[in-house]
Amino acid sequence: MKAVIALVGRPNVGKSSLFNRLLKRSAALVDDRPGVTRDRHYAPLTVEDREALLVDTGGFDFSDLDPLAGPITEQIRAALHECDLAVLVTDGQLGLHPQDAELAKILRQSGRPSALAVNKIDHAAAVPSAMEFHALGLTPVVPVSAAHGLGLADLREVLYGAMTPVPPEEGEGAPGAPRIAVIGRPNAGKSSLINRLLGEDRLVVDQRPGTTRDAIDVGLTYGDKPYVLVDTAGVRRKGKVSEKLEKLSVMRAIAGIENSDVAILVIDSLEGLAEQDAHIAGYAHERGRPLIVLLNKWDAVKNRLEVRKNIRREMDLKMGFLEKAPVLSGSALSGSNLGKLFPLIDRIMAQYCFRAQTAEVNKVLEEAVMAHSPPQVGSVRLKFYYATQASAKPPTFVVFANRPDSVHFSYQRFLANRMRKAFGLELVPVKLHVRPRHEERPRRGQGAPAAKKPAAKKPAPKPKK
Repeated sequence: MKAVIALVGRPNVGKSSLFNRLLKRSAALVDDRPGVTRDRHYAPLTVEDREALLVDTGGFDFSDLDPLAGPITEQIRAALHECDLAVLVTDGQLGLHPQDAELAKILRQSGRPSALAVNKIDHAAAVPSAMEFHALGLTPVVPVSAAHGLGLADLREVLYGAMTPVPPEEGEGAPGAPRIAVIGRPNAGKSSLINRLLGEDRLVVDQRPGTTRDAIDVGLTYGDKPYVLVDTAGVRRKGKVSEKLEKLSVMRAIAGIENSDVAILVIDSLEGLAEQDAHIAGYAHERGRPLIVLLNKWDAVKNRLEVRKNIRREMDLKMGFLEKAPVLSGSALSGSNLGKLFPLIDRIMAQYCFRAQTAEVNKVLEEAVMAHSPPQVGSVRLKFYYATQASAKPPTFVVFANRPDSVHFSYQRFLANRMRKAFGLELVPVKLHVRPRHEERPRRGQGAPAAKKPAAKKPAPKPKK
């Protein structure tokens, strides 16, 4: 098991900025407003030959002004319970704060190894001001600047001592766990679903929409198989997305889809299918991600047959591009019918990673052309030379033809459907491209003009005697 290192502290002391600096990438959402981070955010951290899971937590706020202060505090306590090192992050510009002392007390009582990072020490002259934080009784005290990268080498040295060696068998070629993005409108039950699958309250859940703001990666094991669930922010209609922070959250949600293998679209069964659900599904479809539609809160639905029929009809009207996306009904609250989810994900991943031999692809193309010959374009009949699979995730095929620009989209879709049926790829998107053969040259009058032959040179006159 990897060591776990948790960054804790008051709101707006720069925990997420420090989190991003240590990872050398923008993994956590950062904003000047306090309270942006609400859930535990995990990311792998590597320092030389050691590794750990770095955890960004929400800001500790002992006041009663934030209604989510209680759940956020529970998330931080849970992070302290599971971590191997807790790093208290403070604000060196504002100086020692009474809540810093309360946090230091909690860290000492937890019995976990701890360290203190005094952030916002942006120049060498400010280092002496960090000395007052020794009064908190936590060592070592490391002055850092997440904004400018100062002191990070010293902090990494402190973290290095708590990290675990990288196992030699875990190289770059090791297969990664499937990444499943949980997407949907605000308050559809995405975080509740992940908490139910994990069997613990890992993510903050609240009845008000917009509780989740960042894309959170959560690892779990189901049936001895590893998976990574990505909880994304709820995506509202563009007309309602006005705040800079919420726009960044939407960007994170789309990035979560882009970095996933499978997407689960969570729909509130009590509200039915909305236009925004179709837009969110479109994000996944455009990026070639297979989709599972989960009708959540199914245990609260009274007329289930009628509701399912209505949602199916709306899907046909608004999400026809999904074709045969599987639809499950279940409840994140009670866990009913969720046992079918991971076997379905395994089936989808097998199809998503499918690879076919070129000979098999050519055989399917030949049978398809014999069953339905391509239409004639002008005086030239379309001719398909051969086909091959270019890539997986999703399965992508390339067909080489003499007139690729003249292949109608309907016939291209016909060929893609034949590939889908022949190889059993009914649960994933299948892409098919038509390309010219490399040695194929454009005909005269089509595309680039034919090059003129150079004029024959006249023989040089013989010299007179």
